Amino acid sequence: MAKKSKQQTPNLVKRPPVVVVMGHIDHGKSTLLDTLRKSNVVGGEAGGITQHLSAYVVPHKTKDGAEERITFLDTPGHAAFQKMRLRGADVADVAILVVSAEDGVKPQTLEALESIKAAKIPFIVAINKIDKPSADIPRTQASLIENEIYIEGMGGDIPWVPISAKASTGIADLLDLVILTADLAELTGDTSVPAVGKVLEGKMDAKRGNTATLLITNGTLKSGQYVVTGDVYSPVRIMEDFQGKAVKEASLSTPVGIVGFSDIPAVGGTFITVANKKEAEAIISANKAAHETTKTPTKRSNLPTIPILIKADVLGTLDAIEHELEKFESDRIIVRVIDKGVGDISVSDVQNVSATEDAIIVGFNVKVERPAKDLADRLGVEIDTFNIIYELSEWLETALKSRTPKKEEEIVTGSVKILKHFSVQKNIHVLGGRVEEGVIKMNQRVNILRRDIPIGKGTIKNLQQMKSDVQQVNEGEFGMQLETKAEIAPGDHLKPFDTVVT
Repeated sequence: MAKKSKQQTPNLVKRPPVVVVMGHIDHGKSTLLDTLRKSNVVGGEAGGITQHLSAYVVPHKTKDGAEERITFLDTPGHAAFQKMRLRGADVADVAILVVSAEDGVKPQTLEALESIKAAKIPFIVAINKIDKPSADIPRTQASLIENEIYIEGMGGDIPWVPISAKASTGIADLLDLVILTADLAELTGDTSVPAVGKVLEGKMDAKRGNTATLLITNGTLKSGQYVVTGDVYSPVRIMEDFQGKAVKEASLSTPVGIVGFSDIPAVGGTFITVANKKEAEAIISANKAAHETTKTPTKRSNLPTIPILIKADVLGTLDAIEHELEKFESDRIIVRVIDKGVGDISVSDVQNVSATEDAIIVGFNVKVERPAKDLADRLGVEIDTFNIIYELSEWLETALKSRTPKKEEEIVTGSVKILKHFSVQKNIHVLGGRVEEGVIKMNQRVNILRRDIPIGKGTIKNLQQMKSDVQQVNEGEFGMQLETKAEIAPGDHLKPFDTVVT
């Protein structure tokens, strides 16, 4: 394809760093980001847990007087958002690992560290909550060293800074460290080329249609161009900065909101920029063709399937819910997501699952439309909605277990040798036996073995020892009545068992 415009000379310039803040669920990541952008995020999140990935730009004047810009990504801390967190680390240039001065290193701290290592990016440790009475910096430092996070001054080279996100203590020092770390990485970009980058978030806005948050990793995005990601595209007509203000142009390390996608773009995907709709459609056709040729056949299974339809407010949350479902392991059922989407639960969602036995509709941060609720009640379709991810996780575990087919297991309690066969009447055998090990109990089922080969099953109807009826026999010789259709002879063995349903 011939170029209409002549090749521009590369315009390599210093690129603002993209920073991801990571750490344990309540170690103060959101408070830190809140302090940085001077707006209340935590209050708007259910249960005070950040549940969406977002990005914004923070201006910073270093102690040397240089005016710098830093783009921050906010990735959720809860375990269910591991995919979103990995995506955040994958996009970032520098990570801040927040560790509480009260608690030290926690499991999710190490999980976050694994994400940072996987992304191969430098990181800074921020020891937060130093204003708290129970804060203990030396103990926290020791906790870091114990977990092989070797910080400066403690035998390592990982930079660290003590901060209080709440009281804004040490924030300027932290940002200076971010700039220094970014300078060492020599981040550059070319502003003269068409923009490329990552899709941070995608959602269906009831008023505006399909929207996405994009992060430009290189190049410049201009009004009038088209962005393409996977098999969806959007004209760049409505472009907004992180504060919702309309912009005509955006460049290196800048997050932007784009409205008007042909469908909701896949989160974590790469986007490119083209000049017009024709080029966008040609690329999508090629992407679809490539996707068709790489499809692998799905494996068949005889296990019962629990069908689930998921609805969520944004695509990133759908990822998190699927992540939770992947963790559910069973050798008796298969969980299958039959459909998923963004937006409120509608009549068509209920209709989609109504013909499928045991199907569940799960909603996260969405409403159930009134006609959908009425139809679900009529058809007996289960709908459950949540706004905190770990409540949904706990419910899923319970709901799926209650639909798991029960399995009976025989637990052998002992071994009995038949010494004498006295009589038989209507399948009731009167026998003399001896307990060789364990115990035999009233009304217990038994397996009957002859030379270790099973010849039948039976039920204990009476037990006698010392001429008295007993409930169980633990040792010695005894008499019994055994109901069975098997022919029993002296020398046979009984293996009494309890049945456990799992």
